Order: sequence, then C-alpha cells, then structure tokens
Amino acid sequence: MEQTELRPGTRAAVRPATPRQRAARAARNGGEPTLEFAERVPYDAYVQASTLHGLQQPLSSDPGEMSFLMVSQIMELYFGLTCHELRETSRLLRADRVWEALAPLRRAALHLEGLNAAWRGLRWMTPADFNRFRNLLGEGSGFQSAMYRQLEFLLGLRDPALIRPFRRQTEVHTELTDALATPSVWDEVIALLARHGHDLPAELLERDVAAEHETHPAVEAAWVRIYADTGPENQLRLLGEALTEVAEQFGDWRHHHIKAVQRTMGAKVGSGGSAGLAWLQRSMARVVFPELWSARTAM
Repeated sequence: MEQTELRPGTRAAVRPATPRQRAARAARNGGEPTLEFAERVPYDAYVQASTLHGLQQPLSSDPGEMSFLMVSQIMELYFGLTCHELRETSRLLRADRVWEALAPLRRAALHLEGLNAAWRGLRWMTPADFNRFRNLLGEGSGFQSAMYRQLEFLLGLRDPALIRPFRRQTEVHTELTDALATPSVWDEVIALLARHGHDLPAELLERDVAAEHETHPAVEAAWVRIYADTGPENQLRLLGEALTEVAEQFGDWRHHHIKAVQRTMGAKVGSGGSAGLAWLQRSMARVVFPELWSARTAM
C-alpha cells in the first residue's frame, strides 16, 4: 500500500500499489519487508489499530474487566459489520439482483458466526468475577446498544418503544427512527416474492413497516412452492437457505446471550432495569424470518 499525504485530523488515504511497484519494492528490499516509513505505518493508517487499542477504559483495577469490556466492543463491531451486509442485501433485493444478494447474506452469516464465538471469551466469568466490577456499570446494559437495535430492525424484529432510551442522543435517535421507517430485509424479501409472481395480499405488501411483521399463510405458501423446485437455477430457494443461515446464527447468538447471563448473574435483575434472564427468554419467542421456519412443516 502506498500512503498519500495526510491532512491533520483525517484518516489516511491509501493508494494501492501496482504489481510493478510491489515488485520494485521487493527487489529494493532484497526480499525483506519495508521497515522505514516517512510518516505513520501504512497498516495503522488503514486499520486504525492504535485508535482501536486506545478505546478500552476500564472502570476498575480488576483484570477481568478488560476481557468483559473488549469482548463487548468486539461484539459492537460485529453488530455494525452485519448491519452493513444486511443493508447491502436489501439494496440488491430491491433491484431484483437475487444472485448478487447471496454474497452479502452469506458474509452476514459468517460475521454472526464470529459474533457467536466472541461469547467464548467470557466463559471464565462467574458471578463473583462479574460482581467485582458490575456495580461500576451503573445502569449500563447491552440492552442499550443502538447498533444491536439496528440489527434487530434490519432482521424484522421491531418495537418502537425500544428507541426511547436514545431520545437525548439526537443523531442516534434519528438513525433508529429512520431504520424503523425503512423496510427490513424480510419486508424486501416479501416484496421480491410478489414481483416474482407469488400471490401475496395488498395489505401485507402495503403494511406499516415500523410494526413487527406477523406470520402470514400466503408467505408461508410461497416458500413451500419455492422449495418444491429443487432445480439448480432456483435462485429463490438459494436465497431462502442463505436467509435461514442468518436467522439460525442470530438465534444462536441470543441463546448464547441467555447462557452467559445465567452463568454470570442467574436470574438477578438486569443492570439496565429489565428482568434480566426472564426478559431475554421472552425475546427468544420473536422469530427472525418466521415463514421460512413454519413453511418447513408443509414441505
């Protein structure tokens, strides 16, 4: 990577090196990596590693808190990355580019797999371990993650009441309000099915997308028909399987969340004021892409 000149306070603009430039550099270095740079190391300028590693500010001297804090930050990054992929999926589905939409969907499933793996970094934590710094969190809770709310909204899990905690964070509140008013991935899928000739009622296609989608027999019937065609060119069936993988991985994340809460705090009240474990267990009843699951009974 060739680094261009930086303006103070801006991220590095990185100019790709051509194959000829890379070959010339290798010859000049005698096959060894470049060790001298005029300014900031190009890797750090691109990845912002030094910034990332400066974002951990524990509130206690307990060594375990760093693990809790950094794993939480890693999960936030995965939330954002998965949202990025799902927004790209929605864009492609709106344009009827089903085949191209499979790639971001599959990446989203892999990112969710990485998100699930992050829970392993907290399996050491017992109630005594968590209690050593939990009181310092005050009312702080993962329930308050705006990016997680964005992810839920994209997946079709919608509850307008859940954006109320962000009313005094104007920019975040506006982003969440806009997300509620934007069709979810599942809304885009249903519209796509209608455009592909599946008989779906107008009230379903014209509903208020800010409200959570309720399972509809017409959507279920459409998926039964789609899966009946096992031909290799059936892109909608491939789409269904990619969506199923995303839904399954997200369901696994919610299950791991419940197990982590049980491990570290049992049935105590959550730090954000919720019922903790009981609230999480109730949330599991809300299914992502519901007709993809219910249709399998009739297949």
